[in-house]
Amino acid sequence: MYRKFLITVCIAAAASLGGPAIAQTMVKEVEVDVDLDAVENAKAAAHWSEIASDLENAIVARLTDRLVGENEEGAKIAVDIDEVSLASSWDSAVGAADSKLAGTVNVSHESDNTAFDSYELTVTFEQAGPFFLPGTDFTAITTDSQEYYDAMIAAFADHLVSRIE
Repeated sequence: MYRKFLITVCIAAAASLGGPAIAQTMVKEVEVDVDLDAVENAKAAAHWSEIASDLENAIVARLTDRLVGENEEGAKIAVDIDEVSLASSWDSAVGAADSKLAGTVNVSHESDNTAFDSYELTVTFEQAGPFFLPGTDFTAITTDSQEYYDAMIAAFADHLVSRIE
């Protein structure tokens, strides 16, 4: 009897070591919203004009292994970009180093209440540093440069995905 118990315990332990420790949230939909009409600075609004689709694409690209089909169950990620933050970062007299990209992230699920979350996500210029190309002169980066835009989008998407279990 002891031997049978010991074998069962060993099999259970081996099975638990081989499987994933935490199940990942599968994602059905990603939606990014930004009201560019609320950005009073026309140059800033023009510069950020594609942020909704660019950020959505960046998030989806980082979730490819966790996307489900239309007829399957999965979480919905909704991001509402803070228009005031966009305008403030653009107008900042202190430059790109003190700028940020912020928004509200809501994660919901049709039937799984454990897959719900809501939080504010803010990414600073400093956090976007690793997303610039090697050799980038950070003193020359401005909030209207393409390098700045791409790095901020990448940093926001990475930070968001890292919070989705």
